[in-house]
Amino acid sequence: MATAPAPPQAPPKPTWDPRDPVRPLLRPTIRIRLTLLYGGMFLIAGILLLSIIYLLAAQALHIGSELPFKIVNGSVKSDICNFPSEAPPEQFNAAMNACVNEQRQHALDDLLRRSLFALLGLSVIAFAFGYAMAGRVLSPLGKITRTARQVAGSDLTRRIKLDGPDDELKELADTFDEMLDRLERAFSAQQRFVANASHELRTPLAINRTLLEVHLSDPGVPAELQQLGKTLLATNKRSEQLVEGLLLLARSDNQIVERKPVDLAEVATRAVDQVRAEAEANGVEIRGERAPAVVQGNGVLLERIALNLVQNAVRYNIPEGGWVHVSTELQQGEAVLVVENTGPVVPAYEIDNLFEPFRRLRQERTGSDKGVGLGLSIARSVARAHRGRIIAEPREGGGLVMRVTLPV
Repeated sequence: MATAPAPPQAPPKPTWDPRDPVRPLLRPTIRIRLTLLYGGMFLIAGILLLSIIYLLAAQALHIGSELPFKIVNGSVKSDICNFPSEAPPEQFNAAMNACVNEQRQHALDDLLRRSLFALLGLSVIAFAFGYAMAGRVLSPLGKITRTARQVAGSDLTRRIKLDGPDDELKELADTFDEMLDRLERAFSAQQRFVANASHELRTPLAINRTLLEVHLSDPGVPAELQQLGKTLLATNKRSEQLVEGLLLLARSDNQIVERKPVDLAEVATRAVDQVRAEAEANGVEIRGERAPAVVQGNGVLLERIALNLVQNAVRYNIPEGGWVHVSTELQQGEAVLVVENTGPVVPAYEIDNLFEPFRRLRQERTGSDKGVGLGLSIARSVARAHRGRIIAEPREGGGLVMRVTLPV
């Protein structure tokens, strides 16, 4: 009997944040390549020019040729050349030819040496000038890149607004600005729709809750109606949680404008205090050391991150002997909140699904009374609004390790 082939394994998750720019030490940037191109072209042109001048000078000096005159009578004295004191004219002429040719060669070598030093100095200047010119030419691209990074941090209000001649770079910047305008309008419309729909749903849900609470407070209500009322009240409560979650999700997708110092240790402690009663009822121990870690942000939204993570860690735990470890610390200039818990084994390829709205890991969790499926989505949205990130990793032996990293 043939066995079914094993399912393909998921590729390993990257350990680095894709939003962080990766810049190796020897990364060949466009500016470096343009500098090498400008300097290389100048260097090649200088070498060719120097070679031509050298050949023309050698041809003009007639190195190796005889002098156009000869000594017939008399004597010749020189401080540079050693001529014989008494010799026939032919020997004098040969010595003079050798001396003049040697001086020509010295002059040509001196010309070559000085020209090479001049070319070297000019090449350094050319490379520096090329680097400066390349930076000036590429400055619009740098502005576009900086704006794109700011937009990647959920700030869709940024625009390039490039000045200068109407060339290809300005056309690219204007096209990018138009795209950002369309994206901002689309996101704003989506957030307004979610916020308006959530507000419209709040009123009838509040009325239903009030009517049910008044009905359940009547001691003469039969037991069957009491049970039905409690079920409807629990369903209404879940609907209210869903609406509040949608409101918070729509709010946290925006960039945080007003920022104040917030201590993650205090935020985590408040979240633990709110969940402690539920943890004791489920037999889950909450522990961990929380060192001060002050960040700039919104305290209410950051508390929502900690509360959602701690609640999930308590609710999705093992029946007996479970624990949740909550810690805060500063690492390499960043504030880190870590929530680790025991629980069922979570496959690595299912981690991303946990952060999707209304998505749960297993089917039995869907429709349960543990939540509405927005907790981790809200946590990720709030972290992004604070220019941070949240990473989930399976814990060896079961459970998860949730790590929230925020800039200080």
